Amino acid sequence: MSERKAFQEQVPAGSSRRYCYGCGADNPRGLHIKSYWEGDEGVCRWRPEPFHSSGPPDSLNGGVAATLIDCHSVYTAVATAYRLEGREMGQGEPVDYATAKLTVEYKRRTPMNATLELRSRVVKKGNRSMVVETVLLAEGQECVRGEVIAVRVSPEA
Repeated sequence: MSERKAFQEQVPAGSSRRYCYGCGADNPRGLHIKSYWEGDEGVCRWRPEPFHSSGPPDSLNGGVAATLIDCHSVYTAVATAYRLEGREMGQGEPVDYATAKLTVEYKRRTPMNATLELRSRVVKKGNRSMVVETVLLAEGQECVRGEVIAVRVSPEA
């Protein structure tokens, strides 16, 4: 049985996407999120470090939460595009999306002492764009909700 690869691990070496702060595998100071399919949802599990806190040391910084939602949502759009084209990620011509709009709604404090779970669904598909809704959960409770409008761009644009 082959090991399941994260969406981010399927980006070719040398791609600028690999240096993104939130999702880039090659950014030594990045968040290094890893996203996978669970049915029709893109799912990411990530654990914050103490330096990801906001003013109160037991709460996640809101900008970090927004970055998690942004990067995970865009990768869900990329993975969806490959699925729609009947290809495995990384096969053939590269597919890339960029954030056109990010909306974040903070519902409750996000604790630092939990593995966080992000769940994304593509709710609208256009010719060049997708709308992705994402929730950030801690211990099963919704802490942050986001929506990303992701637009297809030329790779390395």
